[in-house]
Formats: sequence, C-alpha cells, structure tokens
Amino acid sequence: MRREGARLHLSGTLDRIAATTAWPQAMAAVAGARVLDVTAVDAVDSAGLAMLVALAARMDDVHVEGAPRGMTELLAAYRLTPTLAFDDGR
Repeated sequence: MRREGARLHLSGTLDRIAATTAWPQAMAAVAGARVLDVTAVDAVDSAGLAMLVALAARMDDVHVEGAPRGMTELLAAYRLTPTLAFDDGR
C-alpha cells in the first residue's frame, strides 16, 4: 500500500490476512485520500472488500479505480455501489 497525493494504491491479493495486516497502515494513510486505486490488486475476498468499504466510508467523494477478480460478484452480493456505498435501491 502506498499513498500518492489523493490516491491510495493497494496491490496484491486483498484477503483476510492481507486486510488484517494492512489495516493500521491503511488507517494512517486514508485521511485526505479521494481515490482507492485497486488496479494492482489481483483478487479480493469478503474481508478485503470489508476493508475497502471501511476505507471508502472515511473518504470524501471517493472514486474507486479497478475491479480485481471477485470484486464485481461481492459488490452484487452485498448490494454495494461502485463507490462501495450501500445501495438501498432508491
């Protein structure tokens, strides 16, 4: 994970182990970020998605770039929008 301006870059596989390990660094880096860049993430599971949702909730006007393997299906299963917000159907 690295921060570049308003962009927070994540890479590798974002699974339970990676999310747990990256959480402290992510929390330290999220303030002021506006873009979650997951273009270098090769796969995400539900724990990784939970971390992304928590990060997005702490960002103003968030934009998510990239769609790693598994993300589209998880967004649909949890009824999340492309910006990782809950889609209440309205």
